[in-house]
Amino acid sequence: MKTVKYLLITITFLFSNISYIQAQNNAGKEFWLTFGQLGGYIIEEHLNFMTMEIRIVNNNHKTTGNIYFTSLGTSIDFEIEANTIYSYILDLTEKLSVYNTTIGSSYRSIHITSSESVVVYAMNALPPFGDATNVLPVTVLGTEYYHISNPPVPSHNGDAYGVIAIEDGTEVFHNNLPVATLTTGEVYYHRCTTCDMTGDFISSNKPIAYFVLSCSIKVSNIFSYNNIIFQQLAPVNTWGKLFFAPLITTPFTVINTDFVRIVASQNHTTITQTGDGIILPVSGGQTTLTNLMAGQFVELAIPLSSDGCFFEADKPIGVSSYKTPANDCVGMSWLPPIEQTVTTALVAPFIPKASNYVAHYAQLFTSTITKESIKVSVGGAQPAPLSGGEWIDNLETEMSFYNMPLSNDTAAYYFTGLGGGIILCYGISLADIYHYPAGFAMRDLQAAFYANNIPCGELKNNPICEKEVNFRAEIENIGVEVDSIKWLIDGVEYLPAQNQETWDYTFTQVGEYEITMEVYYFENGETKTKTIIGTLKRKNLWVKMRNVKH
Repeated sequence: MKTVKYLLITITFLFSNISYIQAQNNAGKEFWLTFGQLGGYIIEEHLNFMTMEIRIVNNNHKTTGNIYFTSLGTSIDFEIEANTIYSYILDLTEKLSVYNTTIGSSYRSIHITSSESVVVYAMNALPPFGDATNVLPVTVLGTEYYHISNPPVPSHNGDAYGVIAIEDGTEVFHNNLPVATLTTGEVYYHRCTTCDMTGDFISSNKPIAYFVLSCSIKVSNIFSYNNIIFQQLAPVNTWGKLFFAPLITTPFTVINTDFVRIVASQNHTTITQTGDGIILPVSGGQTTLTNLMAGQFVELAIPLSSDGCFFEADKPIGVSSYKTPANDCVGMSWLPPIEQTVTTALVAPFIPKASNYVAHYAQLFTSTITKESIKVSVGGAQPAPLSGGEWIDNLETEMSFYNMPLSNDTAAYYFTGLGGGIILCYGISLADIYHYPAGFAMRDLQAAFYANNIPCGELKNNPICEKEVNFRAEIENIGVEVDSIKWLIDGVEYLPAQNQETWDYTFTQVGEYEITMEVYYFENGETKTKTIIGTLKRKNLWVKMRNVKH
């Protein structure tokens, strides 16, 4: 157990001391969104009673923006004051324009842009059931995804997903077979009435937004009622190796168990757990945590009495968490890895107008040693200690989690002092739950590079004054064997740096330089390439010094 504690504490300290962490979280200025079916409801009469809602959460700057409906060619301008929320509920025409019912390509998408960095969530609900999701900014989207859902209910249209292209000429593949070529804003929607597509590999030649849009599923085949999944998934390059699954207990709790599904991204993946997770013999699932092949999955039941469960893998894995606070009530959330923790987070409750949700929570988890430093500011008020819940400590792993009630539906909740934490949000009723990741980072955990210790993604916002720049590659989880590394400056390979993980270069002229790192590696018998690009800005040293007082 000491090894587990040491790993968690080390990671927490590491991320709490990285100053650029907020630029890589789930906030951004540009987003894409689409919606899926609710069960078997496909006609206009049903859509009248559905709530399709977008929530945009703003921090401490006044923000303007636009919500554009691609197929309609219409848009809504918005303005959000600091520390508040903008809610937009779709009308019937807008619902019909984004509600996917037919397999194939369409323009059933929404494009959201803003002048300042915001956090975006979306809900798809029809009492007594529904679901909500975080919406990822385009800056963190990827080209490789594995589907994660559950067995479908055939009479209610089954398992489904939606892919949105953010660039023209986007080629989409399902298990390496071509299925669509899309233009910007175009959606490829796929549904399987009888199959559970968990583990299917969805890839593209350009970044895409990937949503699980399952019409109706049954978790672990033990629930008699149907549940939908509306969840945007993270690309494989952001998957990690360390996970903590917190639990919830509510006044409505009947089933004293939560569930997780774990999908491997590489062959020969082995997972160890610290906790009481019990492997379930579900259809298509594996019965062991060792030697999983890429796309294979395992499902575990975690009793609420266990105070959470910790998972560690030797290769990157994707984990989804299924909350069951009441009978026939299941909500799926993507579970970010511990490597994607943040020091601050901006969240908000959903509280949709047409629903039967009666309680809303933020669930925080972090290292036990940092929990007392966390505070929350509601609507821009002075930061205050957490209230309304209690810390639950997992003594074996030194992780702690807290379920905090959210009651103000117009204010942004800004958490600080997380010290390396993650926040999930959920809402519950007697017969349903929505559940999604709300505050977390989105770092590329496969490959990155640094210039004078500035990460590649932040180079553009951090000009370098020194002539000599030190470059350092950070290659982790990328594959079984790295074959070679190429470095390019403005598209021309710098041969002295070939196959070097660290190298120096002297930039004699000020200006912008495009730095590219190409990593060639072997995975599952194939040669693949990972390309990372950063824009380096070099300024004169005197610009930096001229404001220094002598």
